[in-house]
Amino acid sequence: MMTGMVYLPPIDDLKSQAKRLRADLAASGQTIGHSKSLELVAHQHGFRNWNTLFAKAGNRPPLPMFVPGQRISGRYLGVAFDGEVIAVATQNDGNRLRVTVRFDEPVNVSKFESMDVLRHRVTATIGRDGRTTEKTSDGTPHMAIDIG
Repeated sequence: MMTGMVYLPPIDDLKSQAKRLRADLAASGQTIGHSKSLELVAHQHGFRNWNTLFAKAGNRPPLPMFVPGQRISGRYLGVAFDGEVIAVATQNDGNRLRVTVRFDEPVNVSKFESMDVLRHRVTATIGRDGRTTEKTSDGTPHMAIDIG
């Protein structure tokens, strides 16, 4: 396997890539079978064969899908929120999303009754479970988005 590879598309995208490759080659007069196109896609991604690529890419749950304008809810620093996604970007490892959320109502993240620290919008990097890997001192994820 190629070292330094940081992102693998989902299996469906890899299969579509193989289908496009086969069609492009056929248009130029080179006919190959479906399995050969899968093998070529595997080689393009640094794997010795399709089975190895499939095992690596297929053993991951899909990333949650968010789009700007989407309504979401969850918890930020332990406080419930409703809000709107205003930006989404896939991180370069392909396993995390950077999501910016504008809260409907500002979230008070202060633990002290005598002080308010209001957040109107935050950006967090979440995993496939909709949670940040960063946690508060009590083990609560900084952000946990309700998925599904």
